[in-house]
Amino acid sequence: MSRIGKNPIAIPEGASVEVADGVVTVKGKLGTLTQEYSDVTIEVEDKEVHVARPSDSKDHKAKHGLYRALVSNMIKGVTQGWSEELELVGVGYRATNQGQKLDLALGYSHNIVLDLAPEVKIETTAEKGKNPTIKLSSHDKQLLGQVAAKIRSFRKPEPYKGKGIKFKGELLRRKAGKSA
Repeated sequence: MSRIGKNPIAIPEGASVEVADGVVTVKGKLGTLTQEYSDVTIEVEDKEVHVARPSDSKDHKAKHGLYRALVSNMIKGVTQGWSEELELVGVGYRATNQGQKLDLALGYSHNIVLDLAPEVKIETTAEKGKNPTIKLSSHDKQLLGQVAAKIRSFRKPEPYKGKGIKFKGELLRRKAGKSA
């Protein structure tokens, strides 16, 4: 058995899970998420979700743990939400937002303006003496990760000085540079 897949998922207060025609729908106070699934059976029994697989084939084993993790992330997302924090390291790097528009000054000849999906909430902070930060939050973990990766791709951290956009707490592999 998959160690992850065999664990039941507890449904907290304020969340509901419905399974119908190969689609799992999770509703909570922060929103509604849906996920299609195949090759496994998902059952809701007295405030718990169980995921089972029909055989021990390699494909079924892989999907067993995958769909259990996806449903678990959906339940956590609609009840607590997910958040990601990005840090801009570099002289003159700035981030501001007006509503769902993120305006980035990253040392290019032009500013980068990014329209974000309405499901993603954004907050930018710039304190004197500290690096500017971008805080993203959403109920959809997949969308949040995709948006954070897109923002990071505009200026990835370089290995010599560490300048660029990095995730908060991310450890970068640094290089020594020229030897004199």
